[in-house]
Amino acid sequence: MKINAKMKSMLATYLRAGVASVIALYLAGVTDPKALATAGIAAIAGPLLKALDPKATEFGRGSK
Repeated sequence: MKINAKMKSMLATYLRAGVASVIALYLAGVTDPKALATAGIAAIAGPLLKALDPKATEFGRGSK
């Protein structure tokens, strides 16, 4: 699968959201690696699910 510029931009956005969530938890004093990993996954779950939705026309599978 070839990754185009739009896909790279979307992936970078998801990665930034995940990293920001992990940093926020860490700064709040949470140091449990499992909790930090879970926060990172949860941060990207929403945008990822929307990207996979063919009815979402803003971006993702249903976009032009």
